[in-house]
Amino acid sequence: MTQKEKRLFLIKYLLNENSKYSNIVIPEDIEEQKRLLRSLLNVRMPQKVSNEFLEIQDSYLQEEISKKGITDIRELEPIKNEIYVWQGDITTLKCDAIVNAANSQMLGCFYPCHSCIDNAIHTFAGIQMRLECAKIMKLQNSEEETGKAKNLHRLLICLVKYVLHTVGPIVRGSCVRKMKKKLASCYRSCLELAEQSGVKKYCFLLYINRGIPFPK
Repeated sequence: MTQKEKRLFLIKYLLNENSKYSNIVIPEDIEEQKRLLRSLLNVRMPQKVSNEFLEIQDSYLQEEISKKGITDIRELEPIKNEIYVWQGDITTLKCDAIVNAANSQMLGCFYPCHSCIDNAIHTFAGIQMRLECAKIMKLQNSEEETGKAKNLHRLLICLVKYVLHTVGPIVRGSCVRKMKKKLASCYRSCLELAEQSGVKKYCFLLYINRGIPFPK
């Protein structure tokens, strides 16, 4: 299948899952098709899906990520003893693990095409990530506590071994002492998980929004 055929298959499959989408017309424009597909992936609740869908989805996402250009952390120059400064799309970074700024539900962002990192990672990891998160949260039977972290072995397609999910504090106004402690706990929890998993190369995202949209 061509990339276009894969994209149309995925869109049609997702549209057919829900009767409320019956009036949606698939656009002819490629970018609009991509936006529709991402939106459908973003709002889909964690539920079973066919193996055929997963195979086509993974193949499609692999090619989309490859087109964006992959950055191997081993090819970067450290600024100080294994510390790197890199600006780019985290879904294209090849390393052992990346850290996701998750919400307390740990299910990813449900807002269609939102520019947050949670949305980007879940989009390009495929629907399996939300399914795995749902299993973990069902067993936990409560929302994730701010400052804690979870490790998932389901990966951004082919690029990383682990995605570490942590819930950071929501800061409105000034960052008070309690917030700073919670944020420090996020980093500490992720570092502990990384060490337990044998992770050597990982990426923490520092994203400061100054009117610049997150990479699509």
